[in-house]
Amino acid sequence: MKFLSLALALCAFVMMGCAHGPQAVSAPMAGGETLPPATPAVASYSLDQHPASLQLAKDEAAPPATADEPEEKAEGGEDDFDYGMEDVPAAEQVTIADPWEPFNRAMFTFNDRLYFWVLKPVAEGYSAVVPEPARVSVSNFFSNLRAPVRFVNCLLQANVIGASTELFRFMLNSTIGLAGLFDPAGGEEIGLLRQDEDFGQTLGSYGTGQGFYIVWPFLGPSSPRDTLGMVGDFFAYPISYLDPWYVWTAVRGYQTINDTSLSIGDYEAIKDAAIDPYLSVRNAYIQYRQKKVEEKGATIGKSQPDIPGAGTPARGVGH
Repeated sequence: MKFLSLALALCAFVMMGCAHGPQAVSAPMAGGETLPPATPAVASYSLDQHPASLQLAKDEAAPPATADEPEEKAEGGEDDFDYGMEDVPAAEQVTIADPWEPFNRAMFTFNDRLYFWVLKPVAEGYSAVVPEPARVSVSNFFSNLRAPVRFVNCLLQANVIGASTELFRFMLNSTIGLAGLFDPAGGEEIGLLRQDEDFGQTLGSYGTGQGFYIVWPFLGPSSPRDTLGMVGDFFAYPISYLDPWYVWTAVRGYQTINDTSLSIGDYEAIKDAAIDPYLSVRNAYIQYRQKKVEEKGATIGKSQPDIPGAGTPARGVGH
């Protein structure tokens, strides 16, 4: 009986040790919060919360540590959490005042619902009827009509090479490109790529700051500088001179539908990956505009729209 009692006590001690043995440790996050192990998560840092004023959105969980990785990496820790800062240039870490946030959030919601309830269904129906090559040709046609906007802004920025490029592009695409339906100037044989310039970028190149953040109904994210720039773009765009006013409005609406049909899913990906889509779109917009000002004389490929995100709430439904 004595040995039996010792055996039973030893078994109970072993079982208690197993119950209190080491368990998987949650990876610590900023602010002392923890992330359950092997749980997909989306990390979002607002401009006010993050020390570098960045809004970071992740739609995939970090890959699990493998046996070949160092032991310290597998255990996790605050220094091991990927904040996405290493590959972000310091010039992109910009902030913007948002004194109209209640109004801006209301307009963001309006544009968001306009996109999902009206614009996206119409664009999907349009894409189901019109094949993609035809829609790309329509996009090329409107891009060719925007050549005066890019040409004038290249001149205003003293970018003579860019202005010459836009001039020759317009001549080639308007003739052998069949009124701009095709883009032979941007092909590999010629290699004259579009100059991604507008009046907002021109004002920025003169040292004008973005000011504060604005979300306009139908037009989407903007700033006082870019709002003034949109006025200049309007008067340099030949479509704006169609008369009466509802004619150019209808043409611009068709352009928006066509552009949206070629970019369905882009805005949805941004929204689904963000905890607060408003902050994510705000940060993406100001970083993009800052980058465009710094990339003076930058070009874009022939398959890309003139204004990324055109037709989505991220850039507006009226651009």
